[in-house]
Amino acid sequence: MSRILILSDGRPGHEKQSIALAKYLGVPYDIINVKFKYKWLKALSYFFDRLGICSKYLFEADVPKVHYDLVTGAGSTTYYAIKVLAKAMKVKSVVMMLPKGYRFDFDIIFAQSHDDPPKQDGIIEIPVNFSYIEPKGIYNAQKKSIGIVIGGNNKIFSMSTEDLRRQLDFLRQHYKGYEIAITTSPRTSREIEVLVHGYKFDYEVIYSENPINPIPDFLDQCETVFITGDSTSMISEAVAYGESNVVVLPLRSQGDNKFTRFVSSLAREGYLYFFNGKIVNKNKKIDFGIYTEKVVL
Repeated sequence: MSRILILSDGRPGHEKQSIALAKYLGVPYDIINVKFKYKWLKALSYFFDRLGICSKYLFEADVPKVHYDLVTGAGSTTYYAIKVLAKAMKVKSVVMMLPKGYRFDFDIIFAQSHDDPPKQDGIIEIPVNFSYIEPKGIYNAQKKSIGIVIGGNNKIFSMSTEDLRRQLDFLRQHYKGYEIAITTSPRTSREIEVLVHGYKFDYEVIYSENPINPIPDFLDQCETVFITGDSTSMISEAVAYGESNVVVLPLRSQGDNKFTRFVSSLAREGYLYFFNGKIVNKNKKIDFGIYTEKVVL
C-alpha cells in the first residue's frame, strides 16, 4: 500500500495542508518534525539548492524505516529537506505552497493564486490553501444558526474593538431568532475576548480558556459563517466544505496586500462575500479532488 511522509515545521496551518493532501488521496501518512541543525544553515540551504547540492547534514529529521511513495510538506523549513529526502528515497516530492527562494524543480508544487506563481510544468495553481474538514460534534445547533469566527492581529491586519463591536451589533440585530455561535482563536487578544464574552451568545468558545476548535461544526451546521479577514487558513476551510454561506468581516490593514487580494479574488468568483454593511449569500465551494487527481502514486 502507498504511504506518504509529511515533513512538519511545527506550524499547524502548514501541517494541515499536507494532511489534507493525504486525506484526499486516501493514503496513510506519517508526520515527522524537521529543522535545520543551526539557524544559519537555512541560508546555506538556498545556496546549496542553487548549486544542486543535496545534503542531509544541514537538517534534523528522524525518518522511519518505512517505504514511502511521496514526501510532502509546507513552510520554508521543510522545502530543502523534502527535496533531499525524496531524492534519496527515489520518490516524488510535493510541496503545498510556492517554495520561494528554492528552485522550482519539485515533482509537484501546489501554489496559491495570491502568490502569483509562474506558469510552468509541475506548478498547479490553486485558489486557496489545501484543507480537509471533518466535523467533530463539539457544537450542535439547536435551531437555525450562524457561526462567527474571530481571529486576531498579525503583521498585516489589526483588529479594532470598536469595529468588531459594530459588526457584532449588526449581526445580533440582523439575525434575531437565530442561534448565534462564536469562537475566538489562539491569536485573539484579551481585549477582544472580553468584548465577545460580554455578548452572551448562545454558544461561545473563548480559546484561551477552552482551546477547542468548533469551526468544522460551524461549517457543517450553520446557515452562514462569518470569519475575520486575518486568516487564509480559516477562509480556505470555509470555502471548501459544506453548504454554509461565507462572509468575511474586514479588518484594518495598511493598503493593498496579497491577503486582501486573496479575499477579493474569492469574492469575485462567488465563494464568499466581503461584508460592507449588508449580507449577501455566497456559498460556492472548491473541489480539491480536481487538483489531487494530478498526484499519481
